[in-house]
Amino acid sequence: MAIKGILFDLYGTLIDIETDESMEEIYRGIAHYLTYHGVYLHRWEVRDRYYQIMKQRKETCGEECPEIDVELIWNTFLEQEGVKSTPECRNLALILAQLYRGISRKRLQLYPDVKRVLDELRPAYRLALVSDAQPCYALPEIKEVGLDGYFDPIIISAHYGFRKPDKRLTEIALEIMKLKPVEVICAGNDMYRDIYGASRLGIKTIFIDSNQGDKSHENATPDYHARRFEDVLRGVEALQG
Repeated sequence: MAIKGILFDLYGTLIDIETDESMEEIYRGIAHYLTYHGVYLHRWEVRDRYYQIMKQRKETCGEECPEIDVELIWNTFLEQEGVKSTPECRNLALILAQLYRGISRKRLQLYPDVKRVLDELRPAYRLALVSDAQPCYALPEIKEVGLDGYFDPIIISAHYGFRKPDKRLTEIALEIMKLKPVEVICAGNDMYRDIYGASRLGIKTIFIDSNQGDKSHENATPDYHARRFEDVLRGVEALQG
């Protein structure tokens, strides 16, 4: 059966990103910002509370591969500090989440040849994203690097509460696209989350050997190994044949 769609991972596959969540500046900046909203905590109290709420959510969600929602974490954080749950509070949670990301982010750029390859693929194939990510991070960052409008649908794990290799994320994409597993290729940089996850559904896979992600997994063998992103074109051609 002919290949009609390609499901791409985002970070480590299309976008080369580096973040450092250990930076003191993150928690100092957020602690200072919170004082303008009547919340007075030391920066390390902010950090510890944030990770405590995250841990609790993961432990109680009941998923094998749990995914957190950072906006909900910050909303819970604010509620614990006596900030009433209102539309304004939810907006503040979004601001705190993006402030956290903005300070922790050290690099955000496309890998070489990403746009050229996508421009060659999209006249012939439907392109979708299936990403372990946060909407409040990923959607603005997709726009920032110039990939807005390339993908439909965009499936982001934080919307659902579970992450790859849980096959449900890919199944959601296939249902929206009205395509079967044999009609798509999955391309990603992580042998466990991307390649193993997709292969469980019988989907052909392209492993993109970037500077991020797990390079091997005992139960994962990609159908094509792309050493550079431009090799994806040859991989699609080979798997289409």
